[in-house]
Amino acid sequence: MATRRVPLLLLACGSFNPITNQHMRLFELARDHMHSTGQYQVVGGIVSPVSDGYGKRGLVLAQHRIAMAKLALQSSDWVTVDEWESQQPDWTETVVTMRYHYGRILKEHEQSTGTHSDSSGNTSPLSSPCPQLKLLCGADFLDTFKIPDLWLDDHVEEVAGRFGLVCVSRGGLQPERAVHESDTLSRHSQNIFLVREWVRNETSATEIRRALRRDQSVKYLIPDSVIEYIHQHNLYTEDSERRNKGTVLRPLAKQAQQPVKSLDD
Repeated sequence: MATRRVPLLLLACGSFNPITNQHMRLFELARDHMHSTGQYQVVGGIVSPVSDGYGKRGLVLAQHRIAMAKLALQSSDWVTVDEWESQQPDWTETVVTMRYHYGRILKEHEQSTGTHSDSSGNTSPLSSPCPQLKLLCGADFLDTFKIPDLWLDDHVEEVAGRFGLVCVSRGGLQPERAVHESDTLSRHSQNIFLVREWVRNETSATEIRRALRRDQSVKYLIPDSVIEYIHQHNLYTEDSERRNKGTVLRPLAKQAQQPVKSLDD
């Protein structure tokens, strides 16, 4: 008897400042790859823009980033935009956002199947496979695990071990090296799916903003509907790029507030 595929949802967290065609391509590439494993059936994708509390320079208001993402994804029948993270008053750790979405996914699964899942998402053998949630990211994301004080060790453990990652390569970055150089990622390497993008697309939101500030065309790099929205609301100007200038990124500030463990802990 053929094994049943595990329903899988892909979650992408980030600034989406603004969302680009490359952001959306990550979902398509990841879905193709996960289907090719024979283990998974991708049933949904979630774009979760970060809250204004993130403090990144040039970050326009969440209401605009949400609106642009929704416009961009109008043509997708499986990727949606979720506002929960963006509406939080403070920056939310990635693992907390994943817990929130996984809890919601499990509840919907239980309601639709009449089964009860335990905290690990396990159901009885006769029930339909419980859905999984994995973090979708670009190869550069794996390198953030190496930045001092950006991640708590147990958060890396939970993201890689409990949930898992689908990582799409960009340019010359080598995600395999990032996995190899991290003891935690190496330990959970079977739960980290590395996707090679053969049709290279180097588009970045940073370059998009730079072009817009210089009144240069960004057509075919982001959807026309997003370009129209940007012009309507006069986003990505020299003034907007100065937003949060001199502000410490909230993840770094938050980590600095963590109590220091004594040697006896």
